[in-house]
Amino acid sequence: MRYSPLLALALAVGGAGLVASSESPAQNAREVRQTAEASMTLGGTIDIGSEGQVTGFALSHAEKVPADLAAFVTRQVQAWRFAPMMVDGAAVAIQTPVIVRLVQQPDSNGDGANVRVTGASFAKYDPESTSRVTFIARPAPIYPKDVYAVRGRGDVLMLLKIARDGSVADVFTEQVNLRVVGKERQMSAMRASLARASEAAARTWTFRPPTTGAAKDAESWNVRVPVRYAMGEPRMERYGEWEAYIPGPHERAPFSNARADANAAPDLLADGGLYMADLDDGPRLLTPLGG
Repeated sequence: MRYSPLLALALAVGGAGLVASSESPAQNAREVRQTAEASMTLGGTIDIGSEGQVTGFALSHAEKVPADLAAFVTRQVQAWRFAPMMVDGAAVAIQTPVIVRLVQQPDSNGDGANVRVTGASFAKYDPESTSRVTFIARPAPIYPKDVYAVRGRGDVLMLLKIARDGSVADVFTEQVNLRVVGKERQMSAMRASLARASEAAARTWTFRPPTTGAAKDAESWNVRVPVRYAMGEPRMERYGEWEAYIPGPHERAPFSNARADANAAPDLLADGGLYMADLDDGPRLLTPLGG
């Protein structure tokens, strides 16, 4: 989808919430902003027929979303195809929640922007679930002093390996997106600091393993957890608005299986929850994303 040149300009120059570190030279900041993207996550519900076709889609809070963008998302979702959902050997129709992630990138010629659907999540964290891993204790990470000193902000996505006793057997940072601009070396150091702080906290967390369902007898479980660093500002209600960031590299954990989700992103999963990476008991989207 082609989008407004004004928004493309804001993304490339201003950044819709993207701020410059006090230590970053203007020239370097401009160069880094050229790699910026903006994302938006929208929720809704999908009705899926017994043959895997989408029979209905309702976008949540559609009144807060620009009409052309809402129409674009609706067209994309209605064209999706899923593997039929089986219950007791028979294909059934279901309804599922969905979070759709959109990414906006400026055109190379600078006269507009391209918008794509890059992610979709059908998971919803339920702290009372007995068929999934849930939190027992989750002390908050400590904001790294070096990042705080330059007003660094960012979002971290971790993959955790949970042992059968509920402890963290291993942890790996898959991606760190920054919402501040600096020198490339400085931004690399910020990513490393945020990853270390997140992983240090994660190693102290404890979890409740599943006691029912398909995953209860597994030797371990992989879960994704997003962590947001926002300089103490409250989580703003920005539904239907773009948020700019400098994307970090997406890396694969050594303990991740072959089905690791390359489309996973820190802002696709709701902050405060955890999401099982290996449990394939929900809707399985067959349509490739990126349109």
